[in-house]
Amino acid sequence: MSIMQRSGKKTVSGWALDRQKRLLKMRLKHRLTLTRLTFLVITAFLMGCAGVVPKPSQVNFIPPVVTLDSVEVVHYWGWWYFSDDVKPTLGKAGNYGAPLDLAFTFNIENPNPYPVMMEDLRFTIAFEAFDLNTVSAATTQWIPAGKSKKWIGGRWIPTGKVNQVRVQAMFDGRQSMLNLRQTGGFKLQEKGMGAGTAGAFKQLEAWWKGVPDFAFPIHVKEGAAIFRANGLTQVSTFGATFP
Repeated sequence: MSIMQRSGKKTVSGWALDRQKRLLKMRLKHRLTLTRLTFLVITAFLMGCAGVVPKPSQVNFIPPVVTLDSVEVVHYWGWWYFSDDVKPTLGKAGNYGAPLDLAFTFNIENPNPYPVMMEDLRFTIAFEAFDLNTVSAATTQWIPAGKSKKWIGGRWIPTGKVNQVRVQAMFDGRQSMLNLRQTGGFKLQEKGMGAGTAGAFKQLEAWWKGVPDFAFPIHVKEGAAIFRANGLTQVSTFGATFP
């Protein structure tokens, strides 16, 4: 009888020990679950704080960066010029010079953590050292907020979102001759092209024939683009040479 009692006591004690072990495991598992949940909540909170987009202000509104990506000859008719004493096959006689159609593609990078709107972009085009045309693009477009980051001015600035804008520029042989004769006379003589109308025509012919191969530098000068965000305005200036 005593042997059975001792065996019974041993069995009851073992069950109690097993129960305590199970309770301890449950408590540890519960604590671990709470710890994980707390960590997830804190992480989500911190990520939420980091993802808050600031409102545009005079302090944080950084001018977007405008760079020239490419220049393209869109339409090309060679070089020719007709004065008004030449009788046309059809139409009215006049002073007509060969047109030239170029397209300038610009990259626009927004370094701000919020989108901005571009309202206007304009620039002057020069062949070599001679200003020939000023063009603009008044079409508005939204530039998305930057996502990647770059170390600029002692702090991390969001960058990486780039839009493109394409601006076409039409040149006319007649108007280009008048501009060149008026503003570039001394420079033409220094280049050995001669003076007056003859020198202007000689230089224009060289440009019109060489432009398909970009045989001379094309400069983008005095560029300015207007950007707006939340009623604020920033002006980005730019310039470039192609090729």
